[in-house]
Amino acid sequence: MTLSLTLAGLTAGALLVYLLAVLIRPERF
Repeated sequence: MTLSLTLAGLTAGALLVYLLAVLIRPERF
């Protein structure tokens, strides 16, 4: 796995976690 692919995966994962957090706890944002 290349470095760019790893970074892309981490970024996508972080965005998914953030979106889930916003959907679950919108009052925090």
